[in-house]
Amino acid sequence: MVIQSFTFLLHAKVNWHFAGFVFFSTLCSYSFHWYLTTNSAIPSPRIHWLKKYRITHVMLFIIGAAGSAIFFYYLLPYWFWLIVSAVITFLYSAPKIPHPYFRALRKVALGKTIFLAFVWMYVTTILPVIVAGNNWDGGIILFTLSRFFLIYSICILFDYRDRADDKAAGIRSMITYFSEENIRNLFILSLLLFALFTISMLRYGYQPDEIILLLIPGIVVAALFNYARRNFGDMFYYFVLDGLMALSALLMLVFNYF
Repeated sequence: MVIQSFTFLLHAKVNWHFAGFVFFSTLCSYSFHWYLTTNSAIPSPRIHWLKKYRITHVMLFIIGAAGSAIFFYYLLPYWFWLIVSAVITFLYSAPKIPHPYFRALRKVALGKTIFLAFVWMYVTTILPVIVAGNNWDGGIILFTLSRFFLIYSICILFDYRDRADDKAAGIRSMITYFSEENIRNLFILSLLLFALFTISMLRYGYQPDEIILLLIPGIVVAALFNYARRNFGDMFYYFVLDGLMALSALLMLVFNYF
């Protein structure tokens, strides 16, 4: 997704120091988050594996933190924006920390789905624009909004799956309080906004075939909505749904290569 932002959106050379920073930071934050995730109301082979091999996430966290520090050194001119990304990423997992101060965050996590989508959008879109030194124009803004609402629609499904866990942990979110109908309406609204902002990019010189490739993940997410509400398997969620965030980038890579 980062590479797509550099090449497709900004028409710039990929900053591999930044790409490395994002890779190791993601490894670090995911390991931290999943180390703190020890129980689930939904039967999950992943949770059983986590309990058995918790040391693995400790090692991955250390590797991720070390790699992030190394690449951070090469990105010092952008230290403020990188620190912002680290703070907001930490805040998403902070309510899982077994300390009263952090547990208190569970009571104010009503927008955690929006927050997570913003983190993904910020790291994969806003930061590349800053690092590449590009000026913001209509096309970049529309792509940023398009990516946010695609990611948000996928996050809605993840939150729907995790409703029982969130309620048991006392984590408040819109999805835990919304009715089935309102969740569906929020999901539809998110995808409609995704489609609107994506199609609007045609006004800024983006080609129809590029727009179609950007739209495909949203079409797939829409088609999987009912299935995702009944099937909570780890492979489906962490491979298929998670993978849809990067699908348009992979499609563009394939089409450009051939």
